Amino acid sequence: MWFKKKKTAKEKTYPIKDISLEEVRHAIHAFSKELPADIPLKIVAKDDLSLDYSLLAPFLKGIPEKNYYMSKETYDLFEEEEKHIPLALDQIQHAVDQYIAQTNELPVIDHDPYRKVNFFKLEKLKLIEERPEMDFYITDQEQLVTTVKPE
Repeated sequence: MWFKKKKTAKEKTYPIKDISLEEVRHAIHAFSKELPADIPLKIVAKDDLSLDYSLLAPFLKGIPEKNYYMSKETYDLFEEEEKHIPLALDQIQHAVDQYIAQTNELPVIDHDPYRKVNFFKLEKLKLIEERPEMDFYITDQEQLVTTVKPE
């Protein structure tokens, strides 16, 4: 029997360089276009929500010298000094999704034009254990949670 020796692909190394948040955002977008439909974009974020640059380096033509973080629920990107935000965002998005599934309504105060997440409603159903130190709002787009207050 003849066996072909597997070719070992030489792994390409990329330079570490200054790459902006916007450039990372564009790389993630390009990466997402090449993903098979059954693979979620959240694979680009590690367990600590930092980005997996081994997946993005070919699109960035380098490795960012800064760490960036991404919410696995909303895909929002954040810089190092804001790395606590995607953790809170994912927690609140999950709680909001559960609240909607259980009650068929949004966890906001009635008639609130900003659709600010009401932490009391989430606590009442034991969907969160502690309140984040920032406000969250529910967008019109697929009930996604954001830290940006609507105008």
